[in-house]
Amino acid sequence: MNALAATSRNFRHSARILGLDSKVEKSLLIPFREIKVECTIPRDDGTLASYIGFRVQHDNARGPMKGGIRYHPEVDPDEVNALAQLMTWKSAVADIPYGGAKGGIGCNPGDLSTSELERLTRVFTQKIHDLIGVHTDVPAPDMGTNAQTMAWILDEYSKFHGHSPAVVTGKPIDLGGSLGREAATGRGVVFAAEALLAEHGKSIKGLTFAIQGFGNVGSWAAKLIHERGGKVIAVSDISGAIKNPNGIDIPELIRHKATAGSLKNFQGADSMDANELLVHECDVLIPCALGGVLNRENAADVKAKFIIEAANHPTDPDADEILAKKGVVVLPDIYANSGGVTVSYFEWVQNIQGFMWDEEQVNKTLKNYMTRAFHNIKGMCQTHDCNLRMGAFTLGVSRVARATLLRGWEA
Repeated sequence: MNALAATSRNFRHSARILGLDSKVEKSLLIPFREIKVECTIPRDDGTLASYIGFRVQHDNARGPMKGGIRYHPEVDPDEVNALAQLMTWKSAVADIPYGGAKGGIGCNPGDLSTSELERLTRVFTQKIHDLIGVHTDVPAPDMGTNAQTMAWILDEYSKFHGHSPAVVTGKPIDLGGSLGREAATGRGVVFAAEALLAEHGKSIKGLTFAIQGFGNVGSWAAKLIHERGGKVIAVSDISGAIKNPNGIDIPELIRHKATAGSLKNFQGADSMDANELLVHECDVLIPCALGGVLNRENAADVKAKFIIEAANHPTDPDADEILAKKGVVVLPDIYANSGGVTVSYFEWVQNIQGFMWDEEQVNKTLKNYMTRAFHNIKGMCQTHDCNLRMGAFTLGVSRVARATLLRGWEA
């Protein structure tokens, strides 16, 4: 089941649990605005190339729309729609005053030079500058984009609207980016895991962890788990997978990956089949890579007692049912990976105030938000007698529905 079908199914299920009126349900599902623009740039060799840029703005009942911009050759409109919708519910679960959006350009960033990427980003910004804004829609980095991309958007937008650091988040520190933003998603995953484990009378210390994906989120989560006395016994990335039943030395692995570019040939662990990682013997499994990795083929073989969804949509609905029957507790992506958007919100707040926080304040406030959201989700689980995924969805959807009704839009 693709991301859009799964997200819509979860939404409809939560709407039924909440007893939403069908008119409200329909209005919450349809995006507020979909934008599609042509971006033509001169290549370095003098030829012209055209790319399609787009932005799906899903909902603004609770505040400006918020979501990433990705540069990827196969930008699928359905997936972008699903991710924009997911951002609406995610912001509401985290209780930050945003709605959801998502966008990008259909290109392969690896095939473009830095100056071509800059020209493309500036043309895209010229086409959408009057549809984004500090209090309208605030983009952020996503697949294939980074802090430099945000710097170009900020600069181009500011030519039209005056200096506006809060128009994008995930910026370089020197242009108003927030301290703690780089580690935010991984750190949020760890705070979420701590809240869940505490509920079961456990802590990270002494438990075993398997982590799929060792990019930004996976490596930060592994580092912070290691620091708290958790044993990371298996890790994988695009290059392969490694294991060590006594625990992998994470700081050493991070150094190895920085120099070697992959996990291969790391001395402190044995290599293993990457597919085996998901069903490896461990207490906590953290998928941090792609969507749909846990499915009806492998869910029955999962040995972890807890799954923390750091990736977007790693567990498809078939796997959800199988895991529930096995008694595996799944902490849903809509909450578990919301650390990134939460610290993006802190960055936006700092930019609007013109007053920057130190890193300690960022991390402390993030922990408060993640812990409070977990208890709010548990409250919904008890009220509606449902699992954590539906607890999170009902929490997010009910907040957006209330805001919509209070504004009088469904009339």
